[in-house]
Formats: sequence, structure tokens, C-alpha cells
Amino acid sequence: MPPLTNSSAVAAETHHANRGVAFGVGAYVIWGIVPAYWPLLAPAGAVEILAHRIAWSLLVMVLITAVLGRWAGLRTLSRRGWLMVTGASVLIAVNWGVYIHAVNTGHVVESALGYFINPLVSVLLGVVVLREKLRGAQFAAIAIAVVAVVVLAVDYGRLPWISLTLACSFGLYGLLKKTVPLDATASLTAESIVLAPIAVGYLLWLGPAGTFLDHGAGHALILASAGVVTAIPLMLFGAGARRIPLITMGMLQYLAPILQFSWGVFVKHEPMPPSRWFGFALVWAALVVFTVDALRSRRRPRLLAPIE
Repeated sequence: MPPLTNSSAVAAETHHANRGVAFGVGAYVIWGIVPAYWPLLAPAGAVEILAHRIAWSLLVMVLITAVLGRWAGLRTLSRRGWLMVTGASVLIAVNWGVYIHAVNTGHVVESALGYFINPLVSVLLGVVVLREKLRGAQFAAIAIAVVAVVVLAVDYGRLPWISLTLACSFGLYGLLKKTVPLDATASLTAESIVLAPIAVGYLLWLGPAGTFLDHGAGHALILASAGVVTAIPLMLFGAGARRIPLITMGMLQYLAPILQFSWGVFVKHEPMPPSRWFGFALVWAALVVFTVDALRSRRRPRLLAPIE
């Protein structure tokens, strides 16, 4: 096979990157429109939905892992690795459960806020846990976000606990995932293995009080589809992350909360008084500062690099 010319190589690289962007957009769009899915599982409650999501995710991920041949990483995972997986599993279960509860109780906008502030929480965790240095712009973004949370707490008459729980649980989840030497597919399979016994045990204990067998085949199929709804965006995310820079994935991540916010405001017509709009505007301002700083910090090493 003849070697690629420069133009062919550039075209191939562009195609590779475009596919990565498409995969990333697909993942975040699915995560953004999933608030339309969880209410379809009524009358199942949030805990029952979570248990089904975990149980069916295990089945889906075992099949995918077997097809892709990713069992080697799981078999050689150390005891410390499994401990980290267990911690990550608990955090993602909390995140999933709170998110399902929020959507099914009319708090889509508040859940979107959690995913808007998640990048800032991740930076703060990096400073507190990993002792990373905080740049001036990052400090400003976090300070603006703190003011926004105060404004929204006054507006809600309480702390936006749904937002803070989602942001902190997912931020800590991401922090633990950095310590697990598994790819996205094997990692989710491991997490499902850890959580599935508890989920299946809960469903067996629930027995006739559950909704799986008593509301028709359609309801049972929709509950079972929770495993696919969980796995597909994670597969797309993993495929996208391998093809495009992390900074690009970082830009795409805002698609999900934007779509969630739009669903809550324009479809579900959740209340948005002026004070709440102001709080969200502060969050968006913080994200603009954060994003611009991230872009500049990425370009700076290139500008300082010697010309060869």
C-alpha cells in the first residue's frame, strides 16, 4: 500500500477528528435529552429505576466487554484498583439516583445547574486534593460561581442541594476514575459488577411491590432499556475522547446541561423568576472565564515553544 501524501494524511486526520466530534456530540446530546426518558418509567420510583439501571447496565456492559475482549484489564486489576472502583461506584450511584429523583420531581433546571458548575468543582477538587495550583482566572471563576450559589440559595429559600450533590459526586467520581487503570468500557463494567448485587438484591426484596411485572410488557421493556440508555452515551464518549483533544471534549460537555436547562424551562415550564435568571447568568459568566482561561493556557506552551 503506497504511503499517504501530506494532503491525504491531513484529510485522514480531519476525518478522524470529525468522527470524534460527532461521537462526543452524540454522547452529550443523549445525556442532554435523557430528562425526557426517566418520566416514562413511572410509576417506578427513583430507587427502583436506579436499581434497574444498574442491573441492566451490567448485562449490557458484560456483552460489550466480551465482544471487545476487554476482560484482561479486569482480571489483572489490583486490590487497590477494586477499592477505587468501589468508591467510584458509590459516587456514580448517588449521582444517578439524585439525578433521576430531580427529573421525576420537577427539578430539571436545578439538576442542569449541577452539571454547569461541575467543571468548576473539579478544578476546586484538584486544588484541595491534588494540591494543584489555582490560576488567577480559575480563582475568579470559582469566586463568581460561589456568589451564584448564594444568589440561587436565596432564590430557592435553601441551598440548591440537588445541584451541589450532582456536581460534587460527579467531580469526586472523576477524581477517583483517574486512579483506575481501566478504559471507559472496562471501568463501567467493573462499577456495574460492584453495584449489581445490591441492585438485584433490592429488586428481589421489592418483589411484588415493584412495578416491573405488574404494568405490562411495555413498562418492563422501558425499564430494561435503562441499561442501553446508560451504556450508549458512555461508549460514544469513550470513542470521542480517543479521537479529539480533551479541551474539545470540555467544550462539548456544556451541550448536556444546556439541553437539560432548555427542557426544564421551555418544555416542563419550571419557574424561572428574575433572581434565578441572575444566578444562572453568574454561573454562565464563571464558565466563560473558566473556558477562556483553559483555551489560553493550552495555547501558551505552543507560543513559547521554540521554532524548529
